[in-house]
Amino acid sequence: MKDLFEIRWHGRGGQGAKTVALLLGGVAVASGKYIQAFPEYGPERMGAPIQSFNRISSQPITLHCGVEKPDVVVVLDSSLMETVDVVRGLSDEGTLIVNSEKEPSVIKESLGFKGKVFTLNASKISRETIGREMPNTPMMGALIKIIKFLDLKEVLEKTRAKLQEKFRHKPEVIEGNIRAIERAYKEVK
Repeated sequence: MKDLFEIRWHGRGGQGAKTVALLLGGVAVASGKYIQAFPEYGPERMGAPIQSFNRISSQPITLHCGVEKPDVVVVLDSSLMETVDVVRGLSDEGTLIVNSEKEPSVIKESLGFKGKVFTLNASKISRETIGREMPNTPMMGALIKIIKFLDLKEVLEKTRAKLQEKFRHKPEVIEGNIRAIERAYKEVK
């Protein structure tokens, strides 16, 4: 892992972009990393475009601003690519992960992006594992596979503990999210 790894999440209000950034941050800090996890949004409503950010490091983080040059961009809703410049600030060495049925080459060509592109049908996975369309945790599973510096087993253990804090009376939500992460880890292309 490089000294400071930055992630920008693009989603719509209600899709869990803020929640997944906070969840990933909690998992990373529990793994001994320094983190920042925060959203950027104003008075937007459900369905409006939002961004969330993560910074992960093995050293204390002193930056306090939005992520302008991410290492990875994760797009929870591919329709955002029609109106939002999701690859803004992403270098040719960067990585784009998109919730889409399309092949990575199609996304890459449509955006004119030269870096790495991965796709995953996170919407379908979430419907089949969680019981509703909530692409955030499947996209986290894809991210974990791609970045390679967080261990899947440890991520699942820490995620389960974090979800139990919020959903202890809904074990089906916890297990559905864990299955979604595992399945996305295997299916990302």
